[in-house]
Amino acid sequence: MNVAVRSHATAKQASEHFDVLIVGAGISGIGSAYHVTKQLPGTSYVILETQATFGGTWSTHRYPGIRSDSDLHTFGYSFKPWVGPPIATAEEILAYMNEVIDDNDIARHIRYKHKINSASWSSEQNLWTIEAVTTDTGETKTFTANFLWMCQGYYRHSEGYTPEWKGVDRFKGRIVHPQTWPDDIDLKAKKVVVIGSGATAATLVPNIADTCAHVTMLQRSPTYFRLGRNAIEIAEELRRLQVDEAWIHEIVRRKILFEQDAFTKLCLSKPEQVKKELIGQISAVLGPDYDVETHFTPSYRPWRQRIAFVPDADLFKGIAGGKASVVTDEIECFVENGIQLKSGKLLEADVIVTATGFNLSALGDIAFEIDGKPLAFGDTVTYRGMMFTGVPNMVWVFGYFRASWTLRVDLVADFVCRLLGHMKAKGSKKVEVSLRAEDHNMPILPWIDPENFNPGYIMRDMKLLPKRGDKPEWQHSQDYWTEKDEIPKTDLDDGAFVYG
Repeated sequence: MNVAVRSHATAKQASEHFDVLIVGAGISGIGSAYHVTKQLPGTSYVILETQATFGGTWSTHRYPGIRSDSDLHTFGYSFKPWVGPPIATAEEILAYMNEVIDDNDIARHIRYKHKINSASWSSEQNLWTIEAVTTDTGETKTFTANFLWMCQGYYRHSEGYTPEWKGVDRFKGRIVHPQTWPDDIDLKAKKVVVIGSGATAATLVPNIADTCAHVTMLQRSPTYFRLGRNAIEIAEELRRLQVDEAWIHEIVRRKILFEQDAFTKLCLSKPEQVKKELIGQISAVLGPDYDVETHFTPSYRPWRQRIAFVPDADLFKGIAGGKASVVTDEIECFVENGIQLKSGKLLEADVIVTATGFNLSALGDIAFEIDGKPLAFGDTVTYRGMMFTGVPNMVWVFGYFRASWTLRVDLVADFVCRLLGHMKAKGSKKVEVSLRAEDHNMPILPWIDPENFNPGYIMRDMKLLPKRGDKPEWQHSQDYWTEKDEIPKTDLDDGAFVYG
């Protein structure tokens, strides 16, 4: 493309133009920027980020102990070796991302505190026009771009999901959501109840157990966990042998991905065996007298929801040591001094933490228009979970549920760079995907099959997401081990791609 940054006079104000506009400076946006820099030298690009700094989740989430629930050998980028423990803290991940930014001169391309309100495509100009507002001054900024790269994640950063409960106003203590953790909260000697059973709750509970008088994890139903050391033996051995870190990174990534693929297939083919092994790990820590049947035996098969890794069994060691406990029950209502459960039990609390999940954000809650007509993504069909019928010059990064998110960042980035290069070679200014003649009788289905994967945040707002077909190219398969071979082989002159 090699289009220099330039200003355009508009009726409103001057606008800046870029070949590529990346939305979000989180793990996806920074990784995508790296690939643009290396694969498309001379391409002008900008990253617009709502927050005051980079990092996305790892910057906005500040609750005690926040850490990855994927190993950093695969959650880290393919191009930069990870040299720390596989399960990393937010601080460690941010330091890693900062090195990527510094090493590749990405910082000068990032505009912080820029909240995008709208994105409009013009077929007449073959351009996106993006209207943003600076969150500190309220100034409106206008950008135009040939190509829009959505790297903003999948949930609303400004607020987490909190169910409606009766009597919340009666509670005399403090209620906080992990996604908006306050700096001034003091848990010392407090009775704390953490509502939830996912990775956030499993991280929070052991990290505040030593501070609180007692912490209770209140769950409506159990979830699956995997336990293990926060270390990779082969990585430790290779370091002892002084093998180059780039080699170690690639070897360990391949080993972990091989094992994840085998584990995922086993969950589908022999779910009862996997269930027994996962729960057996927990029983080994909690002892034979603990009621794992009630508290840690889910009703669904493994991998229908995400399985969190618990490093060094810290959650279960806290329970075994008496500093933490688990209650499996439903909430009747909040009362002045805690939570009244449907079983009749009163759970006393000074502080209640609602680790109850995300609010899904379809493409950043941005108001999209195509040639003046509002766009509803729920009316489109997705091409491999990246592009959408009727939406030109745009790609979305949506990662994996059963593998590290960043694996798809790299795959999609390679695809986008190849697509942009292909457009340049063809002399095309526009590309969109469209159902081919052979696709028009194809069943149109929800974004994901609930029988395959059904987390609450997806189920609550499935209507906001694009539809899928029953062919591999018209869905996000969530299968990295297939996509890593299929996406690089995509025929960019297939009839699904329409150039202009």
